[in-house]
Amino acid sequence: MRTHGWTVALWISVVAVGLVAMVHNFFETEPAHSTASTLGRGDYALLTTQGEAFTADTLVGRPSMLFFGFTHCPEVCPTSLAEMTAWYESLGAEGDGLDAWFISVDPARDTIKLIQDYVGWTERVVGVTGTEVEVAKAAASWGVYYQEVPLDGGNYTIDHTASVFLVDAQGEFAGTINYREPMESAVTKLRSLLAQPR
Repeated sequence: MRTHGWTVALWISVVAVGLVAMVHNFFETEPAHSTASTLGRGDYALLTTQGEAFTADTLVGRPSMLFFGFTHCPEVCPTSLAEMTAWYESLGAEGDGLDAWFISVDPARDTIKLIQDYVGWTERVVGVTGTEVEVAKAAASWGVYYQEVPLDGGNYTIDHTASVFLVDAQGEFAGTINYREPMESAVTKLRSLLAQPR
């Protein structure tokens, strides 16, 4: 019985220490909320399909949607572009004050012309590309994940973050719209973004 009591006491001590460590870790990592406030503030220099420079400052002045993808994307990217177009249609004249950007994470294959043709049908989304180094900087700035995945025949696809980033007129991160998020929810978020003071 004494041995059993000692064992119980030991386990209680272990659990207590574990709880203390968990609580300490929580308060140590809790400031991760500050990460959101720094999204997009990196130093990167890209180029739009219209031949204009695209930097963090480009996003200041008007609210924006920001999507990272690539033209050889089989499903997520074309679906997201179609959804963004539908959001614009739902917003009507309200959407005139909203910019939309498609940043390629595949600079090795996505030329300016290819991206321009890829997003051209939307009439509202502007393509963006750059060197591998600058694209990596932009993606890191926004906390975007992307990774080449080899395919048969020496080809590859890319796994990447599928959310649409919302950016306010100050160039600050203002939320995300998830992949295949219901239309009503997405448009509500965009109206809220457009209603923010500039």
